[in-house]
Parts: sequence; structure tokens; C-alpha cells
Amino acid sequence: MTSLNPPKEDAHAALAAHRGQLERTSRTVRVAGILRELIIDGSFRPGARLSEPDICTALDVSRNTVREAFQILIEDRLVSHELNRGVFVRVPSIEDVAELYICRRVVESAGVRDFDPATGDLDALADALELAEERLAARDWTAVGTADIHFHRAIAGLNNSSRIDQLMGGVWNELRLVFHVMDDPHRFHSPYLARNHEIYSALKSGENALAVELLQKYLDDARIQILAAYPTLSRSAGSTVAT
Repeated sequence: MTSLNPPKEDAHAALAAHRGQLERTSRTVRVAGILRELIIDGSFRPGARLSEPDICTALDVSRNTVREAFQILIEDRLVSHELNRGVFVRVPSIEDVAELYICRRVVESAGVRDFDPATGDLDALADALELAEERLAARDWTAVGTADIHFHRAIAGLNNSSRIDQLMGGVWNELRLVFHVMDDPHRFHSPYLARNHEIYSALKSGENALAVELLQKYLDDARIQILAAYPTLSRSAGSTVAT
């Protein structure tokens, strides 16, 4: 019977052949992480062009490293490459927005519906609400949006599944792009903070059915509001070019 495992020396040789990729890959991942963070926090807005020479100079890395980092971010759906124009921070489409909210409705509703207040932990939701109130008082609207995502990430976390958490990571990052497109973050985020408090109170009281109802109405209203404003706003964002 033939073994399915290669001889030990062959496996060693196969691994050794890739040794030179380790340092390069590590730098690529680190550069991608830096760019991801700057995109998510709004330093690079949707529609902004990412200048390859500027990034190389600022981070003291090679063009190959930056291009490989761009590829990671393309796979993350945070940037897109346009032929003969360069790499741009993605402006999510109307279809993207609709799909993001479909995904959120399914995952978050399941977490709320099946939550057991006797054994579950709502501390992460409470912490996100506290952060949102602090940032609201400081009129830091980007941070209010971040706290809102923390709150709903914690709701998705009520499913107690690391696989769901991992899958939802991309959803939250894309959602940040959507939030950055919205032109009036105060008007957009403020009403939803009070509704997050209502969802939390219902969950804490063991009123799961009410919490699901409040959550789904929240998500439906947010989706409708974004889609109503989005065509004009996304065109404006898409015309932005930053070098």
C-alpha cells in the first residue's frame, strides 16, 4: 500500500523552498494592516486614490510589498483596482448595502432570539453603549459610528460562534465604508443610539421577542435611510481623488 504522506526529506525540501517568502509576507501583512486601519477609521475615505509611491515612501517599503498589500485589501473588499487609474478605497454599491443588511438581519436576529439572560453576558453591549454616549457628548461622530458597530458586533457575538465572528469581520469593515459615505453622521447615528439602548434593555429583561422586533425594525430603518440617500452620496464619494 502506497503512503499518502511524502518522505520526510521531500517535505523538508518543499518547506525550505518557501523560506524566502517569510519576511516579505510578514511585511506585506503588516502594510495591509496599517492601510486597513486607516481606511476603517476614515483617514482614507471611500473614493480616495491610494498613491503607491507615497505609501512606499511613508512606510519605507518596496512597490512589490505595497502591491501585495493592495491585493489583500482587494480580497477584503476594502479597495478596488481600476485599470490605468490605480487603486481606490471602495465605495460600496447599493447592492452591497442591501446584502450587508440582509446578512446582519440573519446573524444578529439569531443572537438576540436565542440569548439566555441566565447564562449569557451582556457586558460587551453595555461597554459599547457607554463608549457611544461618551463620544456623542464629545461630538466625535466617527467614534459614535465605531461604538455602534462594537454594539452590533457584540450582538452577533451572542451566537457564541468564533466562525460567525470571523465571517462577520468583513461585514463590519465594509459597513464602516458605508458609514463614511453618509454626509451627515450626526443626523444618521444619533437616533440609533437610543434604539440600541432599547434593544439592550429588552435583552437584559429577558424579553427576547421584543428585542428581536426592535433590532429588526432598527436594521430595516437604517437600510432604508441609507439606500434613500446613497445614490447621490456614493457618486460624490466616487469622484474624490486623494494622492
